[in-house]
Amino acid sequence: MTDQNMTDQAPADFTTPDGVEFTYLASDNPRIPVAEHPFRHRQPVQMRFTDIDMLGHLNNNVYLTFMDLAKVEYFSHALPDGMDWRSINAVVVHIDVDFFAPSYFNETLEVWTTISSVSTHSFTMEQRIINASTRQTKCVGRTVMAGFDPKTATGRAIDRAWVDEVAAYEHRHI
Repeated sequence: MTDQNMTDQAPADFTTPDGVEFTYLASDNPRIPVAEHPFRHRQPVQMRFTDIDMLGHLNNNVYLTFMDLAKVEYFSHALPDGMDWRSINAVVVHIDVDFFAPSYFNETLEVWTTISSVSTHSFTMEQRIINASTRQTKCVGRTVMAGFDPKTATGRAIDRAWVDEVAAYEHRHI
């Protein structure tokens, strides 16, 4: 799949001098929190018939699956050498999702992803799933990931070189 950064289908709020486009994904729904940081990465996702529940809309657990897929793609684009999945150095320690509107079969959805904050031992990702045509926000998710050493199965600090690479991708201090 090609890089899912902004395209003609996704209007940008601003463009950097080197042509990188960002959006804040504005919403007219007052219940949806305003994004603290703009989004650069988007990942189109495809729902399957089995993703639909008895009420006729996308089952809530599928949103988490879509967000996981988008996390992988985000890091594949944000890190110059991509992700080395044999040496995972961060694990999910918390996820929360607020749902704002149902999604229905054949709706075209996208997951937008950004890193909203980084501390010494963890970082927080914000993800928004939206209807690609109407731009309606379906849900907003936040995932906290902590540094992890798989050899010792203990926590560790987030690699500062990694932070610098992600900051360069995001075009901002994180």
